[in-house]
Amino acid sequence: MHSPINLRWVAAIAVVVASLFSSISTAAAATQTVTKENVTATFTYHGTAPLTQNSHLKISLNGKVVYDQAVISKWCGKVCSPNVIAGARTVVHVVHLQKKGLPSVVLDLYSGGAHCCAIEQVYSFTSNSAAVQKTEHNFGDPGVHLVKLGAHGSFELLSADDTFAYAFTDYAASGLPIELLSFSHDAFHNVTRSFPNLIAKDANQWMSAFRAQASTHYQDSVGLVAAWAADEDMLGHAAAVASFLANQAKAGHLNSALSPFNPSGQKYVIALQKFLRKHGYLQ
Repeated sequence: MHSPINLRWVAAIAVVVASLFSSISTAAAATQTVTKENVTATFTYHGTAPLTQNSHLKISLNGKVVYDQAVISKWCGKVCSPNVIAGARTVVHVVHLQKKGLPSVVLDLYSGGAHCCAIEQVYSFTSNSAAVQKTEHNFGDPGVHLVKLGAHGSFELLSADDTFAYAFTDYAASGLPIELLSFSHDAFHNVTRSFPNLIAKDANQWMSAFRAQASTHYQDSVGLVAAWAADEDMLGHAAAVASFLANQAKAGHLNSALSPFNPSGQKYVIALQKFLRKHGYLQ
């Protein structure tokens, strides 16, 4: 039999919650304004991250306001917070994401939660510069950084593939392979394979981490080697990856701390290859 609900306790909680949100709504607004070329973006929110509300974005072009709306995301509604937990002082950016045209406004948001979620919103101008189009992408727990890598001077979005989290072991022991996205025509595009040097560097880091598991007799190594395999498959080294995994399985080096719920050994190799094929790494 369930214990009866303590109405006094419920009432007390309601008062605390109401007081908390009242303090947020009456807190002084924090504002960030960034200008590049003839585009100005002003982001305003109330409260302290990661518990904020009333976020608002205003965009001006040549001094004329062309966008002035509340910040809303399909992943966190009207209660998205600025992603200051990632260490960034500025969460609104005006940058060139596309080779041609006006710079875009990029907003770093956080949905809340222990392992979720970094959301990137891009506000881009239409071809006639008369309207602003909002596009957003959920980068999950890895977060995202704007990086200038191409010769054309525009920015890409550097992150990691969050689909690998929890795929073969717990989050702390999961490896997440590098992921690079570009933005054009109001859409995000995976361009990771266009940067083989960065993929190779990422692969080397995951292999070093896997080798370091020898000191603990490879007790929980499957998450790390999965990220390495994904990187190497993107580089076209599928045969070498398959050979390495087979040898490591025979040596007893492919183990999950969550076994028997997560596969180890040759069963893990089969599951990993299926996973890599499903997500486009292994072709």
